[in-house]
Amino acid sequence: MNSTTTPSALRGDVRVISVIGFAHGTSHFFHLLLPPLFPWLMAEFNLSFTGVGAAVTFFFVISGIGQFLSGFVVDRVGPRRVLLAGIVCFVLAGLLLSVANGYAMLFAVGALAGLGNSVFHPADFTLLNRKVSPNRLGYAFSAHNLSGNIGWALAPLFFTSIAATAGWRTAALCGAVVAVLALAVVWLWCDDAALAEEEGVKASRGGAAGTFNFLGVGAVWMCFMFFLLVTTAFGALQNFATPLMQNVYGLTVAAAAATLTAFLIGGGVGIFAGGVLVSRSGAHDRLIAWALAAAAAVAVVIALNVLPAWSISLAMGVMGFCVGLAGPSRDLLVRQAATARFGQQAFGRVYGFVYSGLDLGQAIAPLAFGLLMDASLFTAVLMGVALLQGAAILTALGVSRMPTR
Repeated sequence: MNSTTTPSALRGDVRVISVIGFAHGTSHFFHLLLPPLFPWLMAEFNLSFTGVGAAVTFFFVISGIGQFLSGFVVDRVGPRRVLLAGIVCFVLAGLLLSVANGYAMLFAVGALAGLGNSVFHPADFTLLNRKVSPNRLGYAFSAHNLSGNIGWALAPLFFTSIAATAGWRTAALCGAVVAVLALAVVWLWCDDAALAEEEGVKASRGGAAGTFNFLGVGAVWMCFMFFLLVTTAFGALQNFATPLMQNVYGLTVAAAAATLTAFLIGGGVGIFAGGVLVSRSGAHDRLIAWALAAAAAVAVVIALNVLPAWSISLAMGVMGFCVGLAGPSRDLLVRQAATARFGQQAFGRVYGFVYSGLDLGQAIAPLAFGLLMDASLFTAVLMGVALLQGAAILTALGVSRMPTR
């Protein structure tokens, strides 16, 4: 019997995937520590949308810089310690927000939460790649992406419902409690994580590749650009889907907001399906290409204003499904770029650098597409989404065709 098919191996894989998935869901949950509380924070500190939104932009700037740097720390000291430190930052961010008494403290909250968020992709993917059986990595990456979507979905309801009944400071405290729970889960998961940490340190000390040599590999830069492009496209919809559909199709606020919900639900279903498909096929780049091509085509059709209003949520759900379908394949594509030359000793730094493109895209999208929204160029926003998704196809195809040695 293959060692990866034994019951103990399966239990070990499920345990790793579950714990890392819970931790990753917590990181996405804290992406939305501030935005759901905007109405209360604006009233409390007399702020505009631009003013309070700047703290969120600061979150992603800190996260992007920190993600690049934390990858090196993961390779040096091991992923478990770094993961725990990131969750501690979330605890502190929630506690600080609960006692915030001015605008500057909101930036401090954004900085702490961004610093905490920065460690998750390097630490998570290092652990998953080292601890999960290779034949189950597709499922592992699918569960990892799906847990992040669940964190996004739960945070607005969690924070707004508590703030409405007990106040925004209590909501912030409850957010800190969620982070404490995540800290306990990762801390108690000691045996497997300690082993992964030991392997990480040995690999870091024994690797022949120079610390920054991965930056000379074109495939790594292609992966970075892929994440930058797809996340900027996603950020446009995440921030502006509701006013877009109001202006392009004349939908009510509730109906327009439902289109974003449909996109996120479709994305979750697509992530699950993508995990199954990628585990049965090694053609990661082609799966990404077909999925994003379909997503771009749907974005163009929506932009052309040719669909009946009742079908917009369905179309957004289809586009979300296609984007989600590419998710597990993209993570395996990064693994391919990381291991082709450097092996396990560079997992942290490669994933940290590549996934910093996510934070950069999240920081760029509100500014770039906000200008188009202010100019009432609503169709141009949707066309821009399609263009970014199309450009991401080229980078994905380029990874597998670019020499790595």
